[in-house]
Amino acid sequence: MPVAPVDLSLTALKTLPLIEVGDDLSALIDVALAAAEFKLVDGDILVIAQKIISKSEGRYALLDEIEPSAEALQWAAEVDKDPRLVQLILDESKEVVRHRPGVMIVEHRCGYVHANAGIDRSNITDFEGRERVLLLPIDANLSAKQLADYFARQGLKIGIIISDSAGRAWRNGITGFAIGSAAVPALRSAIGASDLFGRPLEVTEMADADELASAASLLMGQGGESVPAVVIRGWDWQASEQDASALIRDKKADLFR
Repeated sequence: MPVAPVDLSLTALKTLPLIEVGDDLSALIDVALAAAEFKLVDGDILVIAQKIISKSEGRYALLDEIEPSAEALQWAAEVDKDPRLVQLILDESKEVVRHRPGVMIVEHRCGYVHANAGIDRSNITDFEGRERVLLLPIDANLSAKQLADYFARQGLKIGIIISDSAGRAWRNGITGFAIGSAAVPALRSAIGASDLFGRPLEVTEMADADELASAASLLMGQGGESVPAVVIRGWDWQASEQDASALIRDKKADLFR
C-alpha cells in the first residue's frame, strides 16, 4: 500500500476558455497550462469537471425537442418537474431509486446513483433562445482514457479524473466525486494491511478517486468560479487499468436499495 505523501498541492487551472461543442480539450488544456506557466510532470493528476467534457462532446438536449411519454408525465406530476426534463432523466437512467417533490434519485445508465441523472442547467447558455440542458458524458471513463493517452503520447504519466458533484446518504451538502478516471487507480485496497496496533484490516478500501475529486472541488466550486480543472501534485500512485467503475457498489450489496 502506498505511503501517504508528506506534501500534496492543488493548483487551479483558471486559464481554460468557455468550452464549445467539438472543442479539442487536450489541446485547450495544453494552451491553458502554457498560459498559466504551469508544466505537468510525471505523477500529476488532472481533475476535470464533467461539465466541460459534456460540452465538448455536445451532450446538450433542447427541451423543445423532447416529447414526454405517459410515464414521464406521471412522474412529473409526482415530483413537480418539467415533464420534458423528466423524460430525459428516465432516458438516462436504469431505474428510479427514490423520489420526492423536486428531486428524482436514479441509477444512471453508467451505474452511479445520482439526483436527476446528473442533468444540469447551471453554467450553460440557451441556444438561439431555446432552453437546453446538459447531460453527463456518454462514457466518462473513455473520455478520461483519451486524455490520459494524449499525455502518454507526450511521454507523461498523468492520471485523469472526471468529477461531478452529488449529495450523500446520511449527510447534508454536496461533494465532488469521480464519474470517470484513467491511469490513476480509483479504488485502493488496504485489506491484509495492519493498523497501528497490528490488527489486520479486513474490509478497508479507499475511494482514492472520489477523495481526490472532492479535494479538487474545493477549488472548482459550484457556481461561477470558472475553475473547470485542477492539478493535484504529490499523490503517490502506480499506473493501473482500473477506472471509476470500480467505485460503484453492486446493487445487491447496497443496503439503501
